[in-house]
This record gives sequence, C-alpha cells and structure tokens, in this order.
Amino acid sequence: MLEGPQLGVGQVRHKRLRPKVHAFAYGSYFLWLPMVQMSQKKGDGSPLGWNRFAPMSFFDEDHGDGRGPKEGGSLAWAREVFEKEGVQGVDGEIWLHCFPRVWGYTFKPVSFWYGHDAQGQLLAILVEVNNTFGERHCYLLKHPKYGAELKADKVFHVSPFCAVKGEYRFRFMLKDSGTNQSEDPAHTVVRIEYHDEEGPLLLTSVSGTLSPLSAKNARQAMLKYPLMTFGVMFRIHWHALRLWIKKAQFHSKPSPPREMISNGAKP
Repeated sequence: MLEGPQLGVGQVRHKRLRPKVHAFAYGSYFLWLPMVQMSQKKGDGSPLGWNRFAPMSFFDEDHGDGRGPKEGGSLAWAREVFEKEGVQGVDGEIWLHCFPRVWGYTFKPVSFWYGHDAQGQLLAILVEVNNTFGERHCYLLKHPKYGAELKADKVFHVSPFCAVKGEYRFRFMLKDSGTNQSEDPAHTVVRIEYHDEEGPLLLTSVSGTLSPLSAKNARQAMLKYPLMTFGVMFRIHWHALRLWIKKAQFHSKPSPPREMISNGAKP
C-alpha cells in the first residue's frame, strides 16, 4: 500500500484527431499527496514546501475555492464538496494528484482528488480543471472503479479549439507497489478522451511511476525537468499556435458555468 507523499515521474500525452492529426508527448513529474496526513503534519518531514516558498512546494490556495490553511485549506474544501454533492462516508484518506509549484510558479491544467472511506475504498473522484483565463471548474465522478470508464458532460471552456459541448470519458488506473517497491514500483495512469458529435476528438493521458517523495528524487526530477511548470504554460500556447496554423476551428470563450461543481458522471 502507498504510504506518505509520493512523487510521480512519467509522461503527458496529447493527440488531436481532427481536422488534422496533432500529437505530442513530453516527460513530466507530479505529486501524489495523502492530504489528510499532510495537513495534520503541515508537511513536516517532507522536502515539499507546505504553504511556503521552496524549490518544490504545495499551496492550498492553488486549489478549490482558494482558501488558505487558516480556513482549513483545500482539504476542507474537498470534504465540503463531497458532502454537499451527496458522497457519504469520505472519512478516510483523500489523495491529491497534482502538479507542484516549482520556484514559486505553477499552472495546473488538471488535478485529481480521490476520496476514500475509512476502510480505504474509493468512493468518488473530483477532477479539478483550470483554464488559462484564471477560471476553475470541477467534475465529480461518483462510484468510480479503477480501469472502468466514467463519463461527464463538458460544460467548461478549456481550449479555443474545442467547443463547450460533448462529453469527457475518464479512465483511472493505479497499480500499487509490491512488497519491494524498488523492484515493483507503484504506477498510475489517467486517460481522458473528449468526444463531440462526430466522435473522439482528443486523447490525453498523464502517467508516471510513483516513489516516496524524498529530497533526492525531488532534486533529480527538478534537474531532469528544470522548467517543468513553466513549460506547461509555454506548451499550451505553442501548440495553440500550431493548431491555428493547421486551421483548427476557433471557438470564442463563453461565460463559465454558474456552479463550480458538475455532479452526475455517467458510468
């Protein structure tokens, strides 16, 4: 079983199928945090800067409704969302899969909150999406199972080259570590497909091998990908330019949805 904060190192993949194929993949790293445990310890014992500046850090205000640690932080927000949206029994660990801040900067296109009960059963996943206009929306996926597909209607603007219609199809996979984590490490894959009225349009995935977060592997990840979070924003605009050159249809940004949470994923 996974214990303590984890660092994932792997790849982000993206493939657009129409009007012309446009694909890319790049190496990346991410955090996999037991938020209940981390919040109780306030990050003590971890090389991660917890609500403070550090080469690699986590700030509560980067998530949810932006509340800080004095208001319970993003964990309190996530618990409130699960309860308000009718997910009962999330009284165990809540794991957060997200990008860190690197040298004080981050942009988090998507983060994932995994809500468990006290016995460790996965009850719901909250998919937290940010766009480059500073807006945020969350898709609540109830009754998830690893390896099974979940669907949610798209209601939030992300890219000017995709309309706000159609649906997302999510698939989450987690391979836990064996008795010897160095020989049989944990691994996670999140796949997200976007389908419009013509069928699949975008195929994306975030994957990585997990290992306990340490000063050593944090340093190695930052040396391997020194401008990782800056690169996320750069690639978004670079590939937007390439799609514009390829004459992908442009869609103006609509107003964001009134509610921050979309409830009711379809299995």
